[in-house]
Amino acid sequence: MLRQVAAPVAGDAAPQSNQTSAEGVAVAETEAVPVEDSSGSTFEIYGAAMLDMGYQFKQNDPDWYDVLRPTKLPSYKDEYGDDGSWFAGVRQSRLGFKSFTPTSVGDLKTIFEFELFGVGDDAGQTTFRLRHAWGELGQFGAGQTWSTFMDIDVFPNSIEYWGPSGMVFYRNVQLRWTPWSDGDSNVMISLEKPGGSGDGGRFADRVELEGVSSDFELPDLSAHYRYSQDWGHVQVAGILRQIEWNDLNDDAYDLSGSDTGWGINLSANYRIGPHVLRGSVVYGEGIQNYMNDATVDIGVVENFTDPVRPIYGEAIPMLGIVAFLDLNWSEQWTSTIGYSMLDNDPTDGQSPASFEKGQYALANILYHPTPSVFYGVELQWGQRDNYSDGFSSNDTRIQFSAKYNFSKSFGDK
Repeated sequence: MLRQVAAPVAGDAAPQSNQTSAEGVAVAETEAVPVEDSSGSTFEIYGAAMLDMGYQFKQNDPDWYDVLRPTKLPSYKDEYGDDGSWFAGVRQSRLGFKSFTPTSVGDLKTIFEFELFGVGDDAGQTTFRLRHAWGELGQFGAGQTWSTFMDIDVFPNSIEYWGPSGMVFYRNVQLRWTPWSDGDSNVMISLEKPGGSGDGGRFADRVELEGVSSDFELPDLSAHYRYSQDWGHVQVAGILRQIEWNDLNDDAYDLSGSDTGWGINLSANYRIGPHVLRGSVVYGEGIQNYMNDATVDIGVVENFTDPVRPIYGEAIPMLGIVAFLDLNWSEQWTSTIGYSMLDNDPTDGQSPASFEKGQYALANILYHPTPSVFYGVELQWGQRDNYSDGFSSNDTRIQFSAKYNFSKSFGDK
């Protein structure tokens, strides 16, 4: 990049000491405005065009037709119609921008990235969706990026978009401090945007629950320690959060309450020659919204002996496991095989059809004719188990994907 310098205004003379103004008053010498040295700055445009297509042998929620999420499998027989469907889309395609600028107070880094995978009100749509809007200067960062509670390096080299159900996976709005780093080893602490949801269970249709709303007075506090060596890394992360809800109804009941969510996430990568073993174990209560595929954080508990508070909310305990092996056969051929599981411990007031356990597994083979392109085929399997009605459903899918990456950097080398 060109270094910016202050240009003289036309007609101005060079500054001199003790110049005299038109009124004859002495004017001090004009001081040069400091200019940040931007040598070493870079700016990158990058992204990918990606096709996913394949066949689903059974059924799932049609808004999630091109991914495998156990929470979106049927909770009763034929909930989503007949078995079998063909799917195709380009929703994994991506566009992003990165910058790097050395400054006198540390390195300035930014990232702004989108993809085409609609969620929320745009579920099932091909539409722009923000992934990262993040900036860092020295030890401090702010914006939206990977939660400090997660470890993105656990994600396997798979082509199914959503990924392992038992993995902590969440891009969150946060303010982050990195008090220590040494290469890829670091300590991070962040204040993150709170959020949560509740399952009214068998009482969800009661009028009294319609006026109960969430209330988050404090941010979520998360931190991790990461230790890296040539063989891989180990990371331990923790999170603490306060979840509250208020009863806004004017009636005889008081359903307001609160509970504390917490979690511990232990993750690691281990290199076995050219191959990489990726795994994690997470346990906690009321942290489901940080998980890659989970339902609600709070469940209903029966309390019928109390006429004022016949039910109350409680954080749902959960356990998540990820175990994958990325196999790098050569520069052109790679494979991935692995399994993941998320197991909830529902409260006694939740519906018998509530989600309790999700399982996820896959195996693939990918061909990379160049480092920027791959073609691959993947076999996927998932299963959902309900809480207490004995129903479970599963799905098997085969997917073909083609991905074409692009990038262009500008600036000093």
